[in-house]
Amino acid sequence: MSKTSMSTDEREGFLADLHIGVIAAERDGRAPLAVPIWYHYVPGGEVTVWTERGTVKERLIRASGRFSLCAQQEAPPYRYVSVEGAATFQDEVAPDDIRPLVRRYLPEDEAEKFLAESFNDRAVVIRMRPERWFTVDYGKVES
Repeated sequence: MSKTSMSTDEREGFLADLHIGVIAAERDGRAPLAVPIWYHYVPGGEVTVWTERGTVKERLIRASGRFSLCAQQEAPPYRYVSVEGAATFQDEVAPDDIRPLVRRYLPEDEAEKFLAESFNDRAVVIRMRPERWFTVDYGKVES
């Protein structure tokens, strides 16, 4: 194990912290699609994202059955966690299914307003239990 690698507890804790994720999905004959996204994760659980049916990312993930997500700390000491795994889809979605995800990023009153304005019948929840982890914590490097 590299001296900059994270332990299981460190990596799961980092992924559970508040970060904007970058989700990546395979594309035939092109570089993977990589776009920022809000996500939810509880240590030991699944990465959860919310999108709409018909988006490029939803179609690509559905076609390949997999995705990866990277979360990073953009200030020193630099750290990141990247996970990948098989995707599962929840096509029948209610606002309560995504409320915990939205509340990670917005205060409660703003979260409710955001849900009222953004939630619709095209909502899809995509989950992934991480199968592979890639981590770096440059805070572990001695100066």
